Amino acid sequence: MPRPVKCRKVCHFPNVLEFLPADDTDKKTPIVLTVDEYETIRLLDKKGYSQEQCAASMQVARTTVQRIYEIARKKIADALIDGHPLKIEGGDFKICDGQSNDCSFGGCYKQEIYKKYAAEKGEGIMRIAVTYENGQIFQHFGHTETFKIYDVEEGNVVHSEVVDTNGSGHGALAGVLNALNADVLICGGIGGGAQTALAAAGIKLFGGVSGDADEAVEAFINETLEYNPNVKCSHHEHSHGEGHICGEHGCGNHSCH
Repeated sequence: MPRPVKCRKVCHFPNVLEFLPADDTDKKTPIVLTVDEYETIRLLDKKGYSQEQCAASMQVARTTVQRIYEIARKKIADALIDGHPLKIEGGDFKICDGQSNDCSFGGCYKQEIYKKYAAEKGEGIMRIAVTYENGQIFQHFGHTETFKIYDVEEGNVVHSEVVDTNGSGHGALAGVLNALNADVLICGGIGGGAQTALAAAGIKLFGGVSGDADEAVEAFINETLEYNPNVKCSHHEHSHGEGHICGEHGCGNHSCH
């Protein structure tokens, strides 16, 4: 019986999930790059990590990283040379929540958030996060500089606080929300990549909302919030598919938490 696949930790979810050749008239079959394969490319080629550092960050063996990386490079080469569309989806992975001491080698802001906020959240508390700027719901998720979080218990806001994202952008923001132990996100526009990352983290999305942040939370509590379940961000009109996401359900013969 084969060994179950170990989920790979991903610190930065891809923002763009689909790349198409300029001349797409041939309609070739897309090549699928998994999210964990993307992460090895990001860490090794973009960030300049060694394979040992990459393995520590993703919480797998170095030989596993080497194998994933070789597969990823081959897929990218095939897409570039043969003119195939490239889609990023699926894989065996879990979104970073700041619990790992190996994250980013030199301090991860998500670690600080997790230590402060995840431990403080008591049982029976629902935590709502809102993209926030000057009292209003900020309209572009990927550029969010602050979230306002609201702890709700028995239909009442018992605590609220503004949290700085420390410059985290796009793909890292889902990890920030995961580290905050958020259950719900209320926001304006949001791209497909971020939506998939939130689903991977088990965070319910209520997008396409504008106006006063406090009033939106009250409306959510009272089940009167108007939102767009098909929200799109004008900057990211790329489609996305369903992936195999750890933390959302079992992965192979185990579950990632």
